[in-house]
Amino acid sequence: MSNDRSLRVGLCGIGLEAYWTQFVGLKEKLEGHVSRVAARVRRAGVDVVNLGLVDTAVRSREAGHQCRRQDIDVLFLYATTYALSNTVLPIVQRAGVPVVVLNLQPEAAIDYASFNRLGDRTAMTGHWLAYCSACPVPEIANVMSRAGIPFHQVTGVLDDEQTWKEVEEWLAAAGVRSTLASLRLGLMGHYYSGMLDIMTDLTLVSITFGSHLEILEVDELTALAAEVGEADIARRVDEFRNWLDVQPDCTPDDLSRAARTSVALDALVERYDLGALAYYYKGSGNPPNEDTMSSIILGTSLLTARHVPVAGEYEVKNALAMKIMDTLGCGGSFTEFYAIDFKEDLVLMGHDGPGHIAISQERTKVRPLSAYHGKVGRGLSVEMSVKTGPVTLLSVAEDKEKHFKLQVAEGECVAGPILEIGNTNSRYRFPLGARGFVNAWNAQAPAHHCAVGVGHVACTLRKSAALMGIGFHQVC
Repeated sequence: MSNDRSLRVGLCGIGLEAYWTQFVGLKEKLEGHVSRVAARVRRAGVDVVNLGLVDTAVRSREAGHQCRRQDIDVLFLYATTYALSNTVLPIVQRAGVPVVVLNLQPEAAIDYASFNRLGDRTAMTGHWLAYCSACPVPEIANVMSRAGIPFHQVTGVLDDEQTWKEVEEWLAAAGVRSTLASLRLGLMGHYYSGMLDIMTDLTLVSITFGSHLEILEVDELTALAAEVGEADIARRVDEFRNWLDVQPDCTPDDLSRAARTSVALDALVERYDLGALAYYYKGSGNPPNEDTMSSIILGTSLLTARHVPVAGEYEVKNALAMKIMDTLGCGGSFTEFYAIDFKEDLVLMGHDGPGHIAISQERTKVRPLSAYHGKVGRGLSVEMSVKTGPVTLLSVAEDKEKHFKLQVAEGECVAGPILEIGNTNSRYRFPLGARGFVNAWNAQAPAHHCAVGVGHVACTLRKSAALMGIGFHQVC
């Protein structure tokens, strides 16, 4: 899809032109360091615009224009040695993207004995300058701060794995920012009446994240469903049986209804090139629309597993949260608090409607429901538990100071009995305990929905918030 293009990273090594004639071989050595960084970044599967070694203000302006022409998403500014701040300011001003300063020394320490045996002080100075990454960073920080340009840092050793773990987190965070900036988010229907917490300033969503919001009509989905042929319905029913654990009490009629709507949903997503969707619509008094909206769960669950997350109840912020988690490769299933198991100190969480079947512990069950609690209609629903092991909860929440914030908690999904009610449902343990977690989470005033994904990714989410210029709060 067009909103999933590869991340494009600008890489700029910085140095001082006056050094090259003074210290033979220094420039070539530093260019080699820049090439090593470029190769390692490419290993993360991103496009690299290697700007080489920028060593004058003139070259910095040229590199800044190149960044704009190449449409980079983030600029990695590699401090290879001392560089003047007037070499840095033009490129970051013209690039107009988030900046991560790489303060990467070629080795963990200078070999002092070998260094001092060089004898020739010019040679010794040239050797030292190749280790001088830390020297210009305070100067860069000062100028960037005074210019009002946010910047971020990675300090470490060039080939150290811990350093690259942090760099890769910044790459993933830049991927989140880029994905949301190019996201086409479909909004179909209206808010669930009375849920004031989920009502969102849609213009502010576009301003903050850069996402395009496509307002859709339920009537259009119903019309597309009416055009779906029997052969397509039969193929989709077969796909349901391949991907899902269809229970024996699911009727052929309900499976056909769900298949018809699922095929129509795929057509709607393709027509508008959607990367995520939020929906809710009663359809009461309009039988075709009611039929469409009450048969939507299997189709929305399949879309969610295919990287087009779908949030029910028109939860725009949670569609964004689900997309963020999906971009990080850890799922992102629609969820809310269900209950607390005080005996086992667990929080039960889940939701009706779409489930992220790709992160289910076992094959997701399909069950018929004679009523959707609080909603119109009857039909098929999905029942699953998230994979046991480490998990991260993410809420895109309102924030008075920065408009939005990422609210995050890390915990564990644990095995055990769940409520077999045709919903997603999992058991979670948190370091704060059930009481402490619930109190701490609610104290931040998020909406009542959140996205759950497998793995612990709070560090990357913190970096994502920093690159997007929004707030961040980690509960645990």
